[in-house]
Amino acid sequence: MEEEEQYLTLAEIKALLEVEERQRKDLSHEQRYALVHAETFGRLPQDQTSALLADLLQVEMMTPGNAAKLADLLPTHSDDVRAVFAKERFSLSKEDVDKVVQIVAKYL
Repeated sequence: MEEEEQYLTLAEIKALLEVEERQRKDLSHEQRYALVHAETFGRLPQDQTSALLADLLQVEMMTPGNAAKLADLLPTHSDDVRAVFAKERFSLSKEDVDKVVQIVAKYL
C-alpha cells in the first residue's frame, strides 16, 4: 500500500521539528539544518499559514503542492505566481493569478 504524499509548509516543518527537539533534546544534523532553514525563510506563523492554504485551495486548479509553495513564497506579483505553475501542464487564468496575489496580500 502506497502512502499518500503530504505537502508541508515551512511553518509546519518548523513546528514539527520544534516538538521533536523538545521531546528528544537533540536533533540530527539534517533536522537542525531544516529547522534553521524553516526559521529563516518561514515568514508566517503556522496558524496564518494554515488559513492561507485553505484560502488558496479555493482557487480553481490549485493543488496542495502548489498551495504549499505559494504559502512559503508569499508572491506579491503575478509573474511570481506564474513561475510556480511553469512546470504544470496547465496555467492559471489571469483572474486566478490575480486572485492568488490578492489572497496572499491579506496575510502580509
